[in-house]
Amino acid sequence: MGKGVSVRDPKESKYYKSFVRLVASEHALDELITAPIILHIDVYRKMTKEIMKSKKKYQQVQDGFLRPTTKPDIDNLVKGIKGGLSKVIWHDDSQVIELVARKFYSDKPKAVVTIEWGE
Repeated sequence: MGKGVSVRDPKESKYYKSFVRLVASEHALDELITAPIILHIDVYRKMTKEIMKSKKKYQQVQDGFLRPTTKPDIDNLVKGIKGGLSKVIWHDDSQVIELVARKFYSDKPKAVVTIEWGE
């Protein structure tokens, strides 16, 4: 048999989830959501110096044509957000039945998370 494999969050991922958890706790409901969830996540990444120096590229960002294709990958951003919201906003990640996730550039980096659920 091979050696056992230990799976841990990288330090950056752990801090990201902790930050998401902290912000989510400020918006937590009285009870965890237990219904099926539709989750929308828009992540706004910091614009690069190259974009800031180019009027053309800056305008492409504003028009939604130029979007980030660099790391971190969108699925890793989603994992961090879902991990940070679990046990704070909802009971378990398995409740997410639909997911839309997008990356954009912005001069104000942030993540906008919208949660829809039934009663």
